[in-house]
Amino acid sequence: MFYYYGIDWTYIALVLPAIIFSMIASARVSSTFKKYSQMQNMRGMTGAQAAQRVLTANGVTGVRIERVSGNLTDHFDPKTNVIRLSDSVYNAATPAAVGVAAHEAGHAVQYATNYAPIKLRAAIVNVTNIGSRLAMPMILIGIVLMGVQSLAAYSEFFYYIALIGVFCYGFCVVFQLVTLPVEFNASRRALSTIEQTNMLGEAERIGAKKVLSAAAMTYVAALAVSLTQFLRLLLMVSRRRD
Repeated sequence: MFYYYGIDWTYIALVLPAIIFSMIASARVSSTFKKYSQMQNMRGMTGAQAAQRVLTANGVTGVRIERVSGNLTDHFDPKTNVIRLSDSVYNAATPAAVGVAAHEAGHAVQYATNYAPIKLRAAIVNVTNIGSRLAMPMILIGIVLMGVQSLAAYSEFFYYIALIGVFCYGFCVVFQLVTLPVEFNASRRALSTIEQTNMLGEAERIGAKKVLSAAAMTYVAALAVSLTQFLRLLLMVSRRRD
């Protein structure tokens, strides 16, 4: 039904557009970050200083700020309570660096204030990892064994194995869905604190907002990829059953 001349049209119609969207979003993050990394902010505020300013403004203590190697490898580690900022952010006094660092500090504030979505994301991360590892083996085993003539009597059983595999993959979709409010909220907290504490000038705030908006679209794209892949796998398993 979905294969013509050996081509999987469900992949082309569903997944490929989402992958292209993801590639465009990633390219936009890089170009936007690069653009606003070439502009020095007038207050000389570095990424590390911006992260500390966000923490202080929100009454959060006990969070360390460290440098980490790589490009755009910035993240908050809740296990060690450490904000890690990349080389292009930690000591850089640019609108891009301030925006990214403030965003990561926003995640620390979320944990400190028991923001529900980030707690939910942390709670399901292990289940998601297990589900993603089990999904493809279960789907492949179920589909292959459904096609074995000598095991035709058990085809319904193998169908449900494959279907369970699809729903194991579904945890990835749920994780990406929960990630959206987490990331958007962290950016909102960051931009709000940047404005309230006057870290950047008006034009510089616009630059920081553009960087964070571009980054947010990568999470939208990740959800689109995982959702379309889930639908494709579900269609694939259903088709084999038919």
